[in-house]
Amino acid sequence: MDGPRMTKWAVWAFTIALSLSACGQKEEAATGTTTGEVTVRIGQVSPLTGPQAHLGKDNDNGARLALDEINATGVTLGGKKVKFVLVSEDDQADPRIATIVADKLIDRRVAGVIGHLNSGTSIPASKRYHEAGIPQISPSATAIAYTAQGFNTTYRVMTNDLQQGRVLGEYAVKKLGTQRIAIIDDRTAYGQGLADEVEKAAKAAGGTIVAREFTTDRSTDFLAILTSIKARKPDLVFYGGMDAQGAPMVKQLHSLGIKAKFLGGDGVQTFEFLKLAAVDAEGVTASSPGLPLDSMPGGKEFREKFTAKYGVIQNYAPYAYDAAMTLVEAMKKADSAEPAKYLAELPRIQRAGVTGPIGFDERGDIRGGAITLYQVKNGKWEVLETVMGGAGQK
Repeated sequence: MDGPRMTKWAVWAFTIALSLSACGQKEEAATGTTTGEVTVRIGQVSPLTGPQAHLGKDNDNGARLALDEINATGVTLGGKKVKFVLVSEDDQADPRIATIVADKLIDRRVAGVIGHLNSGTSIPASKRYHEAGIPQISPSATAIAYTAQGFNTTYRVMTNDLQQGRVLGEYAVKKLGTQRIAIIDDRTAYGQGLADEVEKAAKAAGGTIVAREFTTDRSTDFLAILTSIKARKPDLVFYGGMDAQGAPMVKQLHSLGIKAKFLGGDGVQTFEFLKLAAVDAEGVTASSPGLPLDSMPGGKEFREKFTAKYGVIQNYAPYAYDAAMTLVEAMKKADSAEPAKYLAELPRIQRAGVTGPIGFDERGDIRGGAITLYQVKNGKWEVLETVMGGAGQK
């Protein structure tokens, strides 16, 4: 996942505002209360404003639901009753803002972080958390580079783009029957990284890449790129990026009379894409890491609880829920919310999550992740198939 960037003046203004806010919050970092209860702050970072706010708020609500349930059960750490509080920050899907809000959360002495949503924000922020020794579990950052840095504080509960890209590339050639493939990406860590893996897998499966183009994660006019691609006569166009660009892109593809199939990753496989693309969404194929919600071990129960409280699930809320539950489980095992103490428990975690079994490999990646392929039929995403392990095995 990735997102838009701000101008340097907007970043400067935002930095000043956050600095002033952080100065006013120094005293709030104390965890003790007059009743003897200890407050433990858990950070949550996602785009809460802008074109990806629907996904960011989804993550926020997923993590919030988890902490509400944990607090209702009553948790004691180190002999003291604990209340978990979610501290949410808006990184606006911008890498520079991400580091600013990461520093703010560190300043507030959060015990751990759920996030960030996007790969392009998770990667730079992860360096800050690593330096501070604060564990971070992303529910939705899929770029390979996120966990490839070797930080012992960095984890994710979603399958990465090495697996997703391999499945998409193979599916394009072997299942969709396409040979001439055009690839467009938004030049973010997520979009470009996923597109690179799709290209490698498609070539390995016998496909030919007839065009490789790029845009930005703020663009909405793709006519020039698509006109150039049309001349190459592709059978399929793959887009690595988000729904805010994918929807107008598929509309413009159809307006130019391009008959090629349209394929995307999890940034496209959203309810918002259906809304934005409308009738032009019909026939689009896209993937999403993990199982379909109703096939997740705790998916149906989660849907009932979440929708009753927050409404429709956009995409990553179950993963944010599992990320929060996993952080707290590590704290319980260490009998401490101090990052230096419970961090050692994260690599050993083995628990049953809503999304499936939660356990991490040596890099902090989820073990045994799945990739599910969907296609829009009659205005709805319908499951085509699920590939377990991301290795091409049905």
